[in-house]
Amino acid sequence: MKAKIQNAVSGKIEIIGLPILALCWVSFGWGTTWLASKEGVKHMPALQLAMIRQFLAGLIYVGYFLLKKEPWPKGKQWITILILAFLNFVCSNGLSTWGVKYISSGLGAIISAIFPIWIIIINFFNGERVAKLAITGIFISFGGICIIFMDHLTEFFKPDFQFGIFLTVVSTITWAFGILFIKKKAASFNPYFSLGLQMLISSFLLFGITEPLGMNISLSEIPAESWWSIGYLVIIGSVLTFIAFIYTLQHLPTEISSIYVYINPIVAMVLGFFIFGEMLTQAIIIGGIVTLIGIYLVNKSIRKPKV
Repeated sequence: MKAKIQNAVSGKIEIIGLPILALCWVSFGWGTTWLASKEGVKHMPALQLAMIRQFLAGLIYVGYFLLKKEPWPKGKQWITILILAFLNFVCSNGLSTWGVKYISSGLGAIISAIFPIWIIIINFFNGERVAKLAITGIFISFGGICIIFMDHLTEFFKPDFQFGIFLTVVSTITWAFGILFIKKKAASFNPYFSLGLQMLISSFLLFGITEPLGMNISLSEIPAESWWSIGYLVIIGSVLTFIAFIYTLQHLPTEISSIYVYINPIVAMVLGFFIFGEMLTQAIIIGGIVTLIGIYLVNKSIRKPKV
């Protein structure tokens, strides 16, 4: 009986394809992390939450590869790891976690999806020609964002809301720089081990910033709600979903593996509405769809072969 069940399950996986299942996991998993972050930062400093999350997740990765006696990075590989730790985890993850303290999880997820636009802009300043498709996508995305913010016009007068938007936008810029850097400095070093080292290093960098500034609270003051959020973010967001994400990059065309960018905000908006009662108006839905269409066009222009 057990063998029949295993054969049936494995047969289903082969039909659907394990990389596609991994992509579905990424699309849903990272969408839910916005809600977990939102819940966690209600009760503790946001940067401290990001720091603890990355420290625990980094320990899991690094501990695993130490037990496997995996070779350590050498020479310039450390420079790449240090730069990515700063860009992707201190800045991008840290700032987006901080930003969601002041804005809804759905809005944070939508803004986070605009990073392909920054890739186009950065490449433009590096002398690359901007495709008409990319320009069209940028204008469509801008229009979608404007539609979304129709329901947030009064909030723009609130300093906290402005600060949250600012933090989230900056986090998307640093993520774009991280993506471009890793493409330029692609290394043969184990990507999972590298990821763990980036997380672990970033946690120490965040501690070095937040502790002298008095931005942390004692561990005993962190309530159970935040610890549950941290646990979810570590296991689901930083370990299982990152493993699935790297797996999709290795086994699927880039055009398909990037689909998660468009699904994450939808997951965050819908679940944010049902779980936290976050605003989900017609303008937000339409604006979100328009924004994601624009991002799709920008992404398509990036992936399009140059002739």
